[in-house]
Amino acid sequence: MPPVPQLKTARLTVLLDPSRKQAFEQACHANDMTPSQVLRHLIRDYVTSGGRSLSPSVRPITVQPAREDDASAAPQRRAARRTATRN
Repeated sequence: MPPVPQLKTARLTVLLDPSRKQAFEQACHANDMTPSQVLRHLIRDYVTSGGRSLSPSVRPITVQPAREDDASAAPQRRAARRTATRN
């Protein structure tokens, strides 16, 4: 029997209340990140720290309503971030 190929990605399902999900998505959007990007970062940091408790410096994010001009500036922010990570 041939070996089973390993998947490059795995899915993780998280259950949370709709209002918290909406607030999280708004915070991600306000920071020009996807929810998946934020969760991958949090998981990577948690695993790297040896699974220790989250830092007390982690505080709830205050979500401001998105402005229409924020959406139009998103492509420029993404391009700037890509350029910064390449250097």
